[in-house]
Amino acid sequence: MQNVVAVVAAGRNAGPTVLGQRNIHIPTAGKIRAGIKVLTRKAQENPAALSIYEEGLRAGRSFDDIERSIVTQIPDLARPLVPKNVPYFTVRPGDFPNPETAAQIMRLYAEDRGDGVPRLYRFPVIFPADVWQAVMPHGLVAWGAGEKKFWSEYAPDGRTRVCKCYAPVPPDRSGRKPARTFGGRKTQLRRENNGMCDPENCREFQERKCNLSGRFIFYIPGVQSCDAFELPTNSVYSMTRAIQKFEALAFLRGGRISGFLDAKRTTFYISKVERDVPHIDEQGRSVRTKIWLIELEAPIDVTALLNVSDGTVLSDTTRETLTLDGTQPGPGVSASPPCDQVGAPADDRDPDDKPKRQSGADACDPAEPILAVVDAFGLERGRFEVFAKKKWGTGWKFNAGGRARVLATLESFEDLAALKAEVDSVLG
Repeated sequence: MQNVVAVVAAGRNAGPTVLGQRNIHIPTAGKIRAGIKVLTRKAQENPAALSIYEEGLRAGRSFDDIERSIVTQIPDLARPLVPKNVPYFTVRPGDFPNPETAAQIMRLYAEDRGDGVPRLYRFPVIFPADVWQAVMPHGLVAWGAGEKKFWSEYAPDGRTRVCKCYAPVPPDRSGRKPARTFGGRKTQLRRENNGMCDPENCREFQERKCNLSGRFIFYIPGVQSCDAFELPTNSVYSMTRAIQKFEALAFLRGGRISGFLDAKRTTFYISKVERDVPHIDEQGRSVRTKIWLIELEAPIDVTALLNVSDGTVLSDTTRETLTLDGTQPGPGVSASPPCDQVGAPADDRDPDDKPKRQSGADACDPAEPILAVVDAFGLERGRFEVFAKKKWGTGWKFNAGGRARVLATLESFEDLAALKAEVDSVLG
C-alpha cells in the first residue's frame, strides 16, 4: 500500500538476546515517599519503640528500616508503623544509595510554608519513555515473607489479566539439591482460578492481602544521577488521573510524554492535592473521605502546541517518526498527503468490491491513508470512524499527532479478528 503514512512506534521491544526478550525496565536509584509512617497507638506506649523511632528519624533512616529495627528488638510489635496521609512528600537519606542525593533534592526544591520546616511539596520531573506503562508500572500484588507471593500481569493479547507466582525450583540430576537456574527464578500461572486474576473471587484480595501497587519513574532536573527515581503509590485515583494526563499530552505531542514539554524546557510537576474520594465502608455503604492525592501537573499553554493555521498538531517527534513516500515532512509541513495523492491506496474498484476513489472535497480527507489501512484489513469504514470518534474524539483526523496515534494502533493488530474485537469492545 503506497503513500500510507508509516509510524515508527516508540518503545517497541528489541530483538531477543541470551537473557530473553523482556519488557522495558528503567533502573532506579532511590525512592521519594508519598507520605510518612507513624507509630501505632500500641507502639507509642512502648518506650523502647518510641526511642528507636525518634532516633531513626534524626538519623535520616528509611521508615522500612526503622520498622525492621523495632520488630527485631520488640517482637511483640509485629506492625509498629502505619502510613499517614500528609500534604508533602518525604525524602529521606536512607531511601537512596547515595544519601547526598536526598540532600540535593531538598536543597533544590524544598519549601518552608510557614511552619519553619522545609518540606517537599512540589517538584519537576522528566519521564524517560513515551509509553506511560513504562513510567508508571502497576499491578495487583500479594506479598509473602519479604517477597512477592502473587501478582497480576496481562497476557500477550493485552486484555486477559492473569495471576502469576514463582515456580518451584526443580531438583538437579542427582535429585539431592535444587537445580541451578539461568536468567532468574521462573514464574508460572497460579493454579487457583485457572490462573486468572479475578479479584471478586480471590481470597487474598478479599482479605486485603492483595492490593494495587504502582510507582512513577522519572528524572529530576538538576539532580545528578545516572538512574531514575521512583515514587511508590497504591492510589487508584492518583494513577487514573495521571493516565488521563499522559494520554492527553501524548495526543497533543505526537505520542510523546518524555523529555521537555515544549521549546521553553517546561517539565511535568508532581505535587499533592486534597480531594474528596469515595470508598466502601465495612457496612457496604459508599462514603467520601478527604485525602491528599498525588497530582501530575503539565503547566504549559496547550494552544502553543497547536498549529492554528491548519488545525494540526505537529511536534518535533511527529516529524521524526512520520514518513510519507520515504520523505520526512519539514518544519511547518503537515503530515497529511497532498490531495492528488489521497486515495492512492484504494484503486478504482468494481461496484461489488471496495468503494471507488472519492473525488472533490472528500478526496482531501487527511484520514484517507488511515482509512485505506482499514480497507486493507477488511473492516467497514463507517464502523471504524464511529469507533475512532468514540475512542479518540472528533478531532483525531485533523491533527497529525492524532492520525499518527490511530495509525500506530491499527498497526498493532495482527489481523481483522483482533481489530474487530477491539472495535466491538468499544462500541458494545
